[in-house]
Amino acid sequence: MDDQAHQDEASPEMQARVRASFESQGLMGHLGARIAHIAPGRVRITLPHRPEVTQQNGYFHAGATSAIADSAGGYAAFTLFPEDTSVLSVEYKINLLAPALGDHIEAIGTVLKSGRTLTVCRLEVFGVRGEERSLVATGQQTLIRVEARPEQ
Repeated sequence: MDDQAHQDEASPEMQARVRASFESQGLMGHLGARIAHIAPGRVRITLPHRPEVTQQNGYFHAGATSAIADSAGGYAAFTLFPEDTSVLSVEYKINLLAPALGDHIEAIGTVLKSGRTLTVCRLEVFGVRGEERSLVATGQQTLIRVEARPEQ
């Protein structure tokens, strides 16, 4: 993906498709995660700080951090898939680089290679406090394109 593609917004139709799928995810709703930006091959998801998504020391829990990273990558891939398809994670690896602190965390999924069947994404998670951003996790993910099935 070139840098220009990452700056553009996805089409209104793709935005609606991604948002509708995202809103149907029980976990993202339970966590309080929101899609902040959708571009071709790139999606940003935010998660506000609140006690329910932290661990015993007050940091964002690694599970919450990983979950929004997984969804950001999945939806980044989904933006490049044909309309009659859906996306599933095959695998992902996350390196937690620092305790996740801030008013919210922000996960960015970026497509590195979109294939006919498999797509590979870079995952980054930042702790955000005001204008200050700090990389707290990074990873890579493989996704598979599957035929769409009705949402459950």
